[in-house]
Amino acid sequence: MSFASLGLNESLIKALEDSGYTQATPIQEQAIPMILEGHDLLASAQTGTGKTAAFMLPALEKLSTPSAISARGPRVLVLTPTRELALQVTAAAQKYGSHLRRVKVVSVLGGMPYPVQNKMLSQPYEVLVATPGRLIDHIERGRIDFSRLELLILDEADRMLDMGFFDDVERIAMATPATRQTVMFSATFEGNIARLATQLLKSPKRIEVAHQQARHENITQHMHYVDDLSHKNRVLTHLVNDTDINQAIIFTATKRDADSLADDLQAAGHKVAALHGDMHQGARNRTITQMRHGSIRLLVATDVAARGLDVPGITHVINYDLPKNPEDYVHRIGRTGRAGASGIAVSLASPRDSMQLKRIERFTGQLIPAQVIDGLEPKLKPRTGSAPSGGRPSNGAGRGGRPAGGGGGYGEQRRSSGYGNNNQRSDGDRGQNGFANRDGGAPSRDSGFAGRDNGYANRDNGFANRGNDRGADRAAAPAVNGNSWGNSTSAPAAPRRDSAPRPAGNSGARRDGQGATGGYRGGNSGGNGGGNTGNGGGNRGNGNRSWS
Repeated sequence: MSFASLGLNESLIKALEDSGYTQATPIQEQAIPMILEGHDLLASAQTGTGKTAAFMLPALEKLSTPSAISARGPRVLVLTPTRELALQVTAAAQKYGSHLRRVKVVSVLGGMPYPVQNKMLSQPYEVLVATPGRLIDHIERGRIDFSRLELLILDEADRMLDMGFFDDVERIAMATPATRQTVMFSATFEGNIARLATQLLKSPKRIEVAHQQARHENITQHMHYVDDLSHKNRVLTHLVNDTDINQAIIFTATKRDADSLADDLQAAGHKVAALHGDMHQGARNRTITQMRHGSIRLLVATDVAARGLDVPGITHVINYDLPKNPEDYVHRIGRTGRAGASGIAVSLASPRDSMQLKRIERFTGQLIPAQVIDGLEPKLKPRTGSAPSGGRPSNGAGRGGRPAGGGGGYGEQRRSSGYGNNNQRSDGDRGQNGFANRDGGAPSRDSGFAGRDNGYANRDNGFANRGNDRGADRAAAPAVNGNSWGNSTSAPAAPRRDSAPRPAGNSGARRDGQGATGGYRGGNSGGNGGGNTGNGGGNRGNGNRSWS
């Protein structure tokens, strides 16, 4: 269906033609007429289907008619969960309204100077795009007049609620006129979204063009099983050296990992940058601009980039760490294959990620096939229940490449198994062909004795067993606070059930606090790390490469 048949004026049609758009997408075909008719709307559409234009085009069409109220404040308010999405919506509004007279678009978001925003808000404008937190600040200071607001749009409302903005959204809505029209786009209509919709929308129409579980037919998805961190990095090396990659996003679980992995990739000769929430907004904007201009080939990011980042050149998405929520997986891989283009999504997973993979496959309704790279075959089989190939895992790598101990053979130091070609100097500095030892040559926390299941720190079967043998263990090692290593002067410890060799107490400091000084992040000076399930080497709270 052509845009002209949807009732849009010639100025908008011309702007669309200038942008290369001639035919409306399914969500646009349904949403634009409903919004123009004045209905409140609750809509769900898969990312990359043109939903921004679905609400922005009718909003701009409404602005072609002068307001009956004379005021400085906005006639259209768009709320977004992230700064990146706010900037994308702002750019779309400016692009589509380029041929309209007297349509000014203002964005108000965190990380930007208040004086600049105060100056913009002091002048007449028609469209305000904002993130909830910063908008609340300006409302409290009395800088925004909502007296002539006609349309409130909540983009990716589910994400806003996930980020804890429920009360802020309610408060903002209460500051707007009750006569306003409200449009809400969300991935789901359940839970808090249904509750919010009941409070804000009046007899809304519903559109569900492509459910969140809809398949990404134009995105080829596959995965690689990895044994440990060293294996994981070697697989990543192979992937990023693929000449078929035009641009790629590599998703990590933590901000720290994003920075360190970006540094390592840059040392290996790649054009790379990091993107995460701790970066100043100016730096984030520059990174995204460089990505769009093609100056950056690899972007290492946290989920802050999973929504709102639209770069046509992205051909690959690599999940270095799997997301916690299946919904985030869909949004991550949606960064490629946009607007009908094809894309490739690759996930790296240890056998311990099998339940997470199962949840993702159940949510998306499709299996993610496993592939093997010649020369980089995994030693460990995935657990039963993982769709690609099934099987029970050995006692091996944990999530993010943390291997189990008990003689599992993963006691290599990171400097000898680092990312790249392992041509590093012994002091941990970067070699010429690989890249840096992230721990500066210290023994990797992936060492075999730090395993979560069968290693020396085993919560169930280790020497500090919490069950029937607890008394015997304490009797055998009364002087070491429940641990029998890290104290060279202590009495001999009780034997281990798994017969694995006990590490020496002066084995050297580890990045996670193991070694001569004891448990995770310090512990007790006598080596409080072995059987302590809260602070021990196994750290039951997080199996990722790093902690944040």
